[in-house]
Amino acid sequence: MATATDRIAELAQDLEAAWTARRPIEPLSESAGLELGDAYAVQSAWTALRVAAGETIDGRKIGLSSPAMQEQMGVDEPDFGSLWGSRAVAVVDGHGEVPADLFLAPRIEGEIALLMGRPVGSATTTPQEILAATEAIAPALEIVDSRIADWRITIADTVADNASYGGYAIGPWSAAARDADLRTIGMVLTRNAEVVAEGVGRAALGHPARSAAWLARKLASFGERLEAGHVVLTGSLARAVPFEQGDTCVLEMHGMAPLTVRFT
Repeated sequence: MATATDRIAELAQDLEAAWTARRPIEPLSESAGLELGDAYAVQSAWTALRVAAGETIDGRKIGLSSPAMQEQMGVDEPDFGSLWGSRAVAVVDGHGEVPADLFLAPRIEGEIALLMGRPVGSATTTPQEILAATEAIAPALEIVDSRIADWRITIADTVADNASYGGYAIGPWSAAARDADLRTIGMVLTRNAEVVAEGVGRAALGHPARSAAWLARKLASFGERLEAGHVVLTGSLARAVPFEQGDTCVLEMHGMAPLTVRFT
């Protein structure tokens, strides 16, 4: 008889197969009755599978950082996933390219990224501690994607699916931006020179550092922490925008160099 551990390992293998073959699967909440209580265990097991095969962890990403998205998913807090280095877009002088066919049903989001200068993470981590530990700030484009067919996700599905991770790109880091009020930093995202999303820093749980502090406390509950050198994507500042092969997306944030990603 299969144990709970066996079941979690099997679901992690299912997600890995979907990732590798780029073939969506049915919602785990339906096919396996997965609930949130086990979803992070599935995510962890899947990450462990990938790390054993040579994957690297560049940091963490925060999802569901807006009240509207939390209400839609029926939860009262964000979720998180890992940034897998194999899907980090190489960026040179603010420009990067990534094959669009790596993904299943991708969308792109504009975010504020933090670079941790030292380890941080306890049950009482505050936004002030996050800011004190932050080495630099950068604009970031997160590619969200889903191994779940047609984005038919519950909170358990997206958590197990590494918080719907697809990939990410980081613009030039700025140490000076640490002194800015991150709540008021404006964002404009264009796709093929058309404005498709606008937002402001406070969309990330009221303040990007508040979002990252939530993450640090949540990680502490699993016996983990943010490490020096970790990148933290603090949450989308506007809606997620679909893209296709041939599209060029440009993220502009006040006081920082723009970030351009072309989908080849």
